Amino acid sequence: MRLRSFRGGIHPKTFKELTRDKPTKEIPPPKLAIIPLSQHTGAPSEPMVEPGQHVKAGQKIAEAKGLISVPQHASISGKVKEMLDYPHPVLGKRTPAFVIESDGKDEWVDFEKRDPASLSKEEIISAIKEAGVVGLGGAAFPTHVKLSPPPDKTIDTLILNGAECEPYITCDHRMMLEHFTEIVEGAKIVKKLLDPKRCIIGIEINKQDAMKKFLSVKDDSQFEVVGLKVKYPQGDEKQMIEALLGREVPSGGLPMDVGVVVQNVGTVYSIWEAVTKSKPLVERVITVTGRGIKDPSNVIVRIGTLIRDVVNECGGYSGHVGRLTMGGPLMGISQYTDEIPILKGTSALLVQTEEETSVDVSSACIRCARCVDVCPVSLLPAELAKLSENGRFEDCRALGVLDCRECGCCSYVCPAKIDIVHLVKYAKMELLLKKS
Repeated sequence: MRLRSFRGGIHPKTFKELTRDKPTKEIPPPKLAIIPLSQHTGAPSEPMVEPGQHVKAGQKIAEAKGLISVPQHASISGKVKEMLDYPHPVLGKRTPAFVIESDGKDEWVDFEKRDPASLSKEEIISAIKEAGVVGLGGAAFPTHVKLSPPPDKTIDTLILNGAECEPYITCDHRMMLEHFTEIVEGAKIVKKLLDPKRCIIGIEINKQDAMKKFLSVKDDSQFEVVGLKVKYPQGDEKQMIEALLGREVPSGGLPMDVGVVVQNVGTVYSIWEAVTKSKPLVERVITVTGRGIKDPSNVIVRIGTLIRDVVNECGGYSGHVGRLTMGGPLMGISQYTDEIPILKGTSALLVQTEEETSVDVSSACIRCARCVDVCPVSLLPAELAKLSENGRFEDCRALGVLDCRECGCCSYVCPAKIDIVHLVKYAKMELLLKKS
């Protein structure tokens, strides 16, 4: 099998051996769940329940507001204690969230089982929306919107993303091994919606056991299994499109502009659950890892569970914590507290010790161009950083700062330890504020 790849990228140590071979385990539902109304790209959800009301797990508690939005559901049974502005682990500010106290019974709403073959495309899209499914690879974009391209956007290729390129994270790998059948059936549901000519699953070659699973498909689903070189950020959907199809998504464009839809394998599993079982997205698999955790694990966790409770179920902290990150080390977001809830888009919790983390003092750029060599978008990262630091945001726009995917390759290789990604994010934020 000829391995595919893309220009640029880096090869950091993966640390996946900490959890790669550990089967997924389910942790108990929490005694307290924090359900933010904003867990997705787009408009926050609209509350449907009041404080003091009793809810069951799987019950809708907030309605989608607008086209790009999804509903929220209770992940445990109990009483809605209150709604308050709670610190958001991704947005970096307080946002409205429900606080639900468990009644200890873990009662669920009744789910209606359905046969996808008997459903129309409209019914399938409605089921996915009502279940609150979003992309589980990190962006948390509403899945029903992604699977409803405009009539003028013909989709000829569906790509299942099984790369999972970021260091430490192994939850998608375990999903492919443990829920292979459901992912295949979920992909068939997506194919029914999009009617693509091709269905490709891209998997990095360090997951050969998962590749063998998909190569074993013998029915009429017609999966093309393609091996990818182990390189970061191979899992970015635009990099995957380039590697698999040789197509470049235009600046400011979307994969549908080149006839492609990309779905993370975990998202496809959630689609299967939503359509066949009417089960909303109230739990997911995440990787809890790092040398700062006593028992690194892949766990099924209820949405809204506090980080502290997840950590305790994995043996607690090991040594002095140097950094707590929601996500991986390159694209994750550092947290200042573990009193933060797991969101739909949370793929991992990474706990690193003080010995592993240090704050490097940056020095002047030496113009080595290493950042240019590794940038998968062919930008000039050091130049963007300098312009941003000097407030020249329009010049950043002219050099393509809005095309940056914030993968962190540039900061990783910079010998001067310049925090290029931080400065790029700063420029993007200023341009967004100016636009609004």
